[in-house]
Amino acid sequence: MRFVMVPGGWQGGWVFDAVAAELRRDGHHVEAVTLAGLEPDGPADRDRPPNLDTHVDQVAEIVDRGDGTPVALCGHSYAGMVIAGVADRLGDRLGQLVFIDAYVPDDGDSCWSLTSDEFRELFIAGSRADGRWVAVPEGLDPRARPHPLPSFVQSIRLGGDPGRALGRTFISGGAWPGSPFVTLTERLRDDADWRVHEIPVGHNIARRDPRSLAAVLGALPAGPG
Repeated sequence: MRFVMVPGGWQGGWVFDAVAAELRRDGHHVEAVTLAGLEPDGPADRDRPPNLDTHVDQVAEIVDRGDGTPVALCGHSYAGMVIAGVADRLGDRLGQLVFIDAYVPDDGDSCWSLTSDEFRELFIAGSRADGRWVAVPEGLDPRARPHPLPSFVQSIRLGGDPGRALGRTFISGGAWPGSPFVTLTERLRDDADWRVHEIPVGHNIARRDPRSLAAVLGALPAGPG
């Protein structure tokens, strides 16, 4: 199976290193994306931070240049917004859509509108320096970089259903303090169109329990369903 993995806020493709190693060991192809503006050497233009559209375009291009093999498109946290936008555009190229403790938007939603007051306050406080970039919160990996504020606040535009045959999976990190995903998880458990798994290690599942996350991903069907 081909996996395209998109990290959440402040983090780069490196966050999936251990997960990717497990999946590759089992014969899967994995591409972990570092979103525009989050490059290790810093953004190309600090005065023009990328928005959500930029990130959707970037990941859609990666998916589109594949060999036609159905893709399991995985997004953590903020990247739920990104993969939803890609699925709306390229649903026929995808086999599975996987939200890893991530936002699951409807048309008009944003990361800002879907998150908790705690995270909205973090976004505001973190962007006070220049109004463009949200500073890295305490406790993240030293490789984390300031995140472009426009991508957190831009509303997504979804044209409709990207295909009911597309397999949808939500992987919860459990009810960690301040999680904006608890109610969402319970709602999706009651939705026959979704598979829901729980790896109760907190929000950063890929770093805290990469083996369990790889096991869930590796067991997904190769195609839709």
